[in-house]
Amino acid sequence: MVTNTAHQTTQGGNTPLIDRFGRRIEYLRLSVTDRCDMKCTYCLPKSFKGYQEPKDWLTFDEIERVVGAFAKLGTSRVRLTGGEPLLRRNLPDLAARLSALPGITDLSLSTNGSRLPEFATALRAAGVRRLNVSLDSLDRECVTQITGRDSIDDVMAGLDAAQEAGFSPIKLNMVVMPGVNAHEVEAMAKFCMDRGFILRLIETMPMGSTGLGSGYTPLGPILDQLRDKFDLIPEINKEMGGGPARYWRTQDGRGQIGLITPISQHFCETCNRVRLSVSGTLYMCLGQEEKVELRPLLRDGCSDEDLVQILRQGIELKPEKHEFREAPTKIIRFMSQTGG
Repeated sequence: MVTNTAHQTTQGGNTPLIDRFGRRIEYLRLSVTDRCDMKCTYCLPKSFKGYQEPKDWLTFDEIERVVGAFAKLGTSRVRLTGGEPLLRRNLPDLAARLSALPGITDLSLSTNGSRLPEFATALRAAGVRRLNVSLDSLDRECVTQITGRDSIDDVMAGLDAAQEAGFSPIKLNMVVMPGVNAHEVEAMAKFCMDRGFILRLIETMPMGSTGLGSGYTPLGPILDQLRDKFDLIPEINKEMGGGPARYWRTQDGRGQIGLITPISQHFCETCNRVRLSVSGTLYMCLGQEEKVELRPLLRDGCSDEDLVQILRQGIELKPEKHEFREAPTKIIRFMSQTGG
């Protein structure tokens, strides 16, 4: 495993991206659309209309240039996100282009699962190797309440299609909300163990009015509950995708559960990622405003060498930590506007 030392170089001879706090940036979360076919209560208001115009989206050529520049600087992991990324036309074509870039060793996708019956096989062939699927409940009425439509059958069909296409493991993301679905965690854990999925429980982040209004459930007590129920032990396998989750598993290895705790136990000291919005805004932190606007630079004809230097300068802006607890009303943009 590569350590955070500035003298090490990447394949192209460049020194890797290391921020002011010694964190190596090796993970890019890439939003390909801010649109979604659901409007989850913690993500977007039901009446939201403020989407980016398609003319302002980065093109596939522009995306490939940016990801290629990151790869030259040692970023090896890319996750395609949204909104719902499978709404972006010809997404498997983009996936194939990115997976072929030198230095990109891990291409993954976050999705609500509704379009996986149509795209799972093509995504697998294009080089996507891991999927995260959002499913916050097993109850039809609760799913309808959260997502804004009766979507559970579509998501279940998507999970079936993903397994048939050979994706394994598949992670299920469950945002735990008080009074909504917190009582379902044990049932969801059993469902995942029976189906061979990895469950990831997520604390609601206070992004925009929707995140603030969804409430916050600390996951520590829920972990205690799951430990007692399923006899969980810490997962020692550290290669679980490079993200912020901490994992536990059953004694027999049949089930794994991850916790993402940005509020109760933040992970800022090990943050290894940045986010690129569909319109080319590079956000250095999900919970802060430091950013670099790449689209104007790309369309003004900046060179590949200039792009590499711009990324280096941008990483210098990356803050030490978010302030979700200290300033919960600070971030007014919605999650889909940043990229999940």
